[in-house]
Amino acid sequence: MNRLFRIKQGILCELFVVLVATSFLIYDKVSKRTLATIGQTSEVSVTTDIEGEEEAGMSGESSDTDNQSTEQQNTDKSEDSSKEEEKKEFIKWVEFNVSYEALDQAYQYDVESYEKEVHVNWIELLAYLGATYGGEFRNYKKSDMNKLVERLQNKEETMTSITADMKYYSYYLEAYTAVLGGLVGEYEIQQKKDDTSEELVWVKKYGLKAFLPIAKNFPYSDYDDFGVSRSYGYKRRHLGHDMMGQVGTPIVAVESGYVEAIGWNQYGGWRLGIRSFDGKRYYYYAHLRKNFPYNKALEEGSVVQAGDVIGYLGRTGYSATENVNNIETSHLHIGLQLIFDESQKEGNNEIWVDCYNLTRFLYRNRSETVKNTDTKEWNRIYNIKDPAAEEYKKMQGKVID
Repeated sequence: MNRLFRIKQGILCELFVVLVATSFLIYDKVSKRTLATIGQTSEVSVTTDIEGEEEAGMSGESSDTDNQSTEQQNTDKSEDSSKEEEKKEFIKWVEFNVSYEALDQAYQYDVESYEKEVHVNWIELLAYLGATYGGEFRNYKKSDMNKLVERLQNKEETMTSITADMKYYSYYLEAYTAVLGGLVGEYEIQQKKDDTSEELVWVKKYGLKAFLPIAKNFPYSDYDDFGVSRSYGYKRRHLGHDMMGQVGTPIVAVESGYVEAIGWNQYGGWRLGIRSFDGKRYYYYAHLRKNFPYNKALEEGSVVQAGDVIGYLGRTGYSATENVNNIETSHLHIGLQLIFDESQKEGNNEIWVDCYNLTRFLYRNRSETVKNTDTKEWNRIYNIKDPAAEEYKKMQGKVID
């Protein structure tokens, strides 16, 4: 019995030793894994702390490089974002409701004060009133402009000081400059030496250098038809001004510029598109004469001066087929598009303004023409030298006529 008891006791002791040893090994492995995990966690914490401290301004070569890279990326993104915002910062819409009376009065003040101590700018006067009236010139009073000019000419204030607190003055100034910017200024024009002579001489002038699009001595009729409904092709608003007249009536350039579009258009028939040199205005002349729509010398890129004959009144258009008369009444469609950004040239963002009052204003300056019986072309009698055209030709390397 004692022997058997000792054997059992020995076996139990050995089992106990094995269990203790096994427990120790398991504990050792678990401890090492735990320590390793703790070590990794500590490293992550330390790294995080260091990066956090670097953002707070502590030094560290690797972190500096990373931060500089991140800062550069952020700067680049910020600059790109700023550039995008800058690109989008342009006028999206303009309504030109300036009355004929306001145009006339502002123009007279401008011309009369030219080369005087205080030269009054007609566009600035109109922009001031536009900001005052909220663009609605139905409220226009001559006395309002008179008072403004008096303040300027008395040298009590300047336009800058007067408009300093006017929230929308800068908008109206930019908008109205886009409409009127190329119409008034210095120029040279031919005229008869005297009443009894046919000799022409060049005379320097300051004033209106833009022209009514219908040549002098040719009759026409019109009314304010901007925005009325049109249905050919699709229902839409009329975004121009129609001037009814006889087929073949010479059409002249309102303002100096270059030919940007020439040819057939389904809606406008034979049409011309002339862009002002500053790029802000696009003049659209449509429904020109069948078979002989344009001045034969014109092509895309041609430079024209204000008052030059560019085409002939007709009734082409409303047809996908070229050279078709589908317009019932012969007339010139004249449109004026404003372009503050090239994204507005074509598409849903186009800005077309009512130019009825503008054509009324331009009536005072009509280009006189004469017909060449050999070529059947009409040409202006009194040529003009527009400094804007001269400068553009020089920049383009073109020969100045």
